Amino acid sequence: MAESSFDVVSQVDFQEVRNAFSQAEKEIATRYDLKRVDARLSLEGEEIVVESADEYTLDQALEVLKSKLVKRGVHLKSLRPGKIEPASGGRARLEVTFQQGIPTETAKKLVAAIKQQKLKVQGAIQGDTVRVSGKNKDDLQAVITLLRSLDVDVPLTFSNYR
Repeated sequence: MAESSFDVVSQVDFQEVRNAFSQAEKEIATRYDLKRVDARLSLEGEEIVVESADEYTLDQALEVLKSKLVKRGVHLKSLRPGKIEPASGGRARLEVTFQQGIPTETAKKLVAAIKQQKLKVQGAIQGDTVRVSGKNKDDLQAVITLLRSLDVDVPLTFSNYR
C-alpha cells in the first residue's frame, strides 16, 4: 500500500493583504475621526506601518485594517504587531509584520501532539512546514482534525494531500 502524506503550512496571501490595505486606506481617509488626526497606513514590502497623532487613534486605524483583513480572508493570527513607537512630530507609529511559515517551537508542539495520538503516522519538521505521512488515509484525516482543534499561535493550512 502506498504512503500518503500532507503538509501543514502557515502562509499569508500578500495579494489579499494588499487589497485589504487599499480598502483600509480608503476608509481611514474618509472617516472623520481618523482624517482629523491625519492617520496613515503605508505598505513597505511585506510590512504595514500605521501612523497617527496618538495611541488611541492608532488603535482605531489598526482596527480598521484588521476588519478589512478578516473580510479578505487573512487570518489575524498571522499578524505580528510591533511596539508603539514615538514618531516625528509627537506622533505614534506601529509596524505590523506577517508570520510566514511555522516557527520551530510551534512545529515541535504539533509533532508532539501527533505522536501523543498513537496513530500510525509520522510527523516530520521540514524547514517551516510539517510533513505528516502514513499508510491509512483515515489516520491522516484524524490528524487534520486534531491539528485544527489545537490552539497554536499561527493559522494552519493543509496542502499537498496525496
